[in-house]
Order: sequence, then structure tokens, then C-alpha cells
Amino acid sequence: MYRVSNSTIKSKEEKTAEQIGKMLSDLNLDLEKVGVYMSRSLPYMIYRRALEVLESAQFQLDTVEQKRIQYNHDRLF
Repeated sequence: MYRVSNSTIKSKEEKTAEQIGKMLSDLNLDLEKVGVYMSRSLPYMIYRRALEVLESAQFQLDTVEQKRIQYNHDRLF
């Protein structure tokens, strides 16, 4: 697991995540068209890396939710 720190110096990954967040926060942006253009114009490797980022974000959200409801402390086992 990686630790997210609140330091004043931002890592390259933090800066990239913030840039992606700013781009996706534009509500006038048609995300389906962005996906179509990504699949047509970008190499397959970039597409796979984008999927890896999204899977990592989903895993982190699931982990936070499991900790919130204390799913890992199931008394049945």
C-alpha cells in the first residue's frame, strides 16, 4: 500500500491526478466522445494504463468503504 502524505511538495503522481480531475470536472465535456477519441487515436498501451489508473481508484474506494463498515471484521469466520 502507498501512503498519501500532506506534504507541501507534491509528487508527479499527485500533480497528474489533480490535472486529470480538473479536466474531468468540466461538465460540458462529453466523456463518451473522449472515450471514442482515446480508443481511435491513442496507442493501446496508453488505453491500458488509463484502465490501470481507474482500477486503482476503484480499489481504493472499495477499501475505504470496507473499513468504514468494518467488513473485514466479520464474526462468521
